[in-house]
Amino acid sequence: MLMGEGVEWGMHCCLALSWLEDRAPVSTGRLAELFELPPEYLKKRLQPLVRAGILSSSPGPRGGYALARAPEQISLMDIVAAVEGREDAFRCTEIRQRGAGAEAPSSEFGRPCGVATAMRRAELAWRRELAAQTLADLIAVSPAAAPARVRRFCEGLSA
Repeated sequence: MLMGEGVEWGMHCCLALSWLEDRAPVSTGRLAELFELPPEYLKKRLQPLVRAGILSSSPGPRGGYALARAPEQISLMDIVAAVEGREDAFRCTEIRQRGAGAEAPSSEFGRPCGVATAMRRAELAWRRELAAQTLADLIAVSPAAAPARVRRFCEGLSA
């Protein structure tokens, strides 16, 4: 499975916004400079997080992004699903019923095959793991100096 860079960008921006909450809203430009990302592309990556209720967005010269919920209420799965969508990563197309399988009795296909079962089990484990971790958990394991470094960096940037 390959996730787009928007997942990483979204998680890091959410983390930074948690550290900059008293300065919210934070502009797209400021977040982009923080991570040396292209502002317009970052804006497109943050919009699904707004639609999902993870971030709030306010327009205008003093506008920008802020967390819409407390870090404890934002799971990593929430962020992944907002950016990547909620579709299953594995899509079974029942190829076992084609070719040589076309000759098999339909009773042979009454249950999902071992491939589909294994892939679904793996995906559920992955989703459960991400759902069990919150933005607050990331905050807790971040280097102690990171919040102050982000705040200092943003103080030196233009709005």
